[in-house]
Amino acid sequence: MTDMNVLFLCHANMCRSPLAEGLLKLILKNRNIHATVDSAGFEAYHINEPPDDRAIQKGLKHGIDITAKKVRLFNRDDYDKFDKIYVMDTNAYRNAMYFARNDQDKNKVDFLMNLIKPGKNESVPDPFYRNLEACDETYEILNDACVIIADDISNEYVN
Repeated sequence: MTDMNVLFLCHANMCRSPLAEGLLKLILKNRNIHATVDSAGFEAYHINEPPDDRAIQKGLKHGIDITAKKVRLFNRDDYDKFDKIYVMDTNAYRNAMYFARNDQDKNKVDFLMNLIKPGKNESVPDPFYRNLEACDETYEILNDACVIIADDISNEYVN
C-alpha cells in the first residue's frame, strides 16, 4: 500500500487550508487510511501562530481540532513531499506555479474546487474578513472536496 500525501494552500494558512487539513485528516482517520496531510500559505504575517479563531471554532463545532496547527509558509521542498497540492484560489495557484521547478511540480497543483466543479478553476470563498456564519459555506465546500479526496485515496491507493 502506498500513502498519498496531500497539501492544501491558501493565502496565509489561517482559515481555509488549515480547516481543509483538519477535515481530511479526520475523514481519513475515520476510514483507517494513512496519508500525510498538511497545509501552508504564501504570506508571512502569522507564521507559527494558530489558525484564525473562526476556523478553529468552525472545526471544533464539527469535531475537528486544529488548535495545534501552526501557520507555515509553502516552500519548493513541498513539491518533493506531496503528491497532490490543492489551492484555494487564483492567487495561491499563481504562487504555486511560480515556485514550480518543472512540469512534474506543476502537474501536482490543482484548484480544490475542480473536485466539485471540474475544469472551472473557481475559488473557495475566503471567510477571513467575514463573520463566523460565513464560514458555513466554506466549510461545506471543504467537506465535500475532502470526501472526494478521501474516496480517491481509498480507490487508488488502498485497493
